[in-house]
Amino acid sequence: MWVPPEDIDPIQFLAPTRKSLSLFGAVNLGTGQLLTQFEKKFDAMTFQSFLEKLLLHRAKRRRLVVILDNAKYHHANLLKPFLRKHRKELKLEFLPSYSPELNPIERVWKLTRRLCTHNHYFPERSGLLEAVSSQLIRWQKPNDPLRRLCCII
Repeated sequence: MWVPPEDIDPIQFLAPTRKSLSLFGAVNLGTGQLLTQFEKKFDAMTFQSFLEKLLLHRAKRRRLVVILDNAKYHHANLLKPFLRKHRKELKLEFLPSYSPELNPIERVWKLTRRLCTHNHYFPERSGLLEAVSSQLIRWQKPNDPLRRLCCII
């Protein structure tokens, strides 16, 4: 960008590039209801914790099918006893490699970034957390926008 020599150089504020939020999320494809869980890191134990939370929201006498990418912690040996114990009510379906466009939750993440972070400057991570959290809270109840966004039928 060119600035005349007599003008003061403009200052461009940039978002901190090394700061991010980590969260698990699942959307009910029938209702659009979103369930999320913030975590400090992704590993087998935090993933199991999220699966336990999902099972609490499972409809009675219905099997819960979770569509996943092939992250290493989704296949961890630590999960095998838990998955064996819940095999009647929980099924994990893995997508082919390098196909995030097939995962409905990726559409939710893209919309969340567009609504909450695009063209916004967050000097602190807490501002980012607040902006994203307020949107996620609105989507915790069944809602039509997410239902239509994630519709795969």
